[in-house]
Amino acid sequence: MKRFSLTMSSLLAAALALAGCASTGPKLDDAQRLALYRAHAGAAVDSFQYFGRIDGWTPLGDSALALWTKPNQAYLLELQGRCPDLDFAQAISVSNQMGRVHQRFDKVTVLGPQAIKMPCFIGRILPLDVKAIKQAQQDMRAAGTMPEDAKS
Repeated sequence: MKRFSLTMSSLLAAALALAGCASTGPKLDDAQRLALYRAHAGAAVDSFQYFGRIDGWTPLGDSALALWTKPNQAYLLELQGRCPDLDFAQAISVSNQMGRVHQRFDKVTVLGPQAIKMPCFIGRILPLDVKAIKQAQQDMRAAGTMPEDAKS
């Protein structure tokens, strides 16, 4: 999971933590990672409460991402089309209207020195069952099939 941070030391600490979680083995591709998150998503919602703090996020290809608003609260954001540079973004921002993020109205913007700052509109919002995702990851780890990019 990527961490949103304003300081370089925090980014370095997050990178080291992610590296410490990695192992050798097969790497889950974007479609497989997206399928894992969709398997543990609830019914679509029109909006969710958001106070401008991103606890973490994970790109799931170039048209979806998992966004953590609290350590145990996350949403699958399916975007309306391709979002350039999402897979390689150092940071993102999410628009909101008076503390709520709405599907088809709010957007994700990729941030970074090389990023094209083009807004990517949110097409669908699905609440994620964070506990079920963690359990699925533990099950994969126990079976020896846990990919390196999904261990943290």
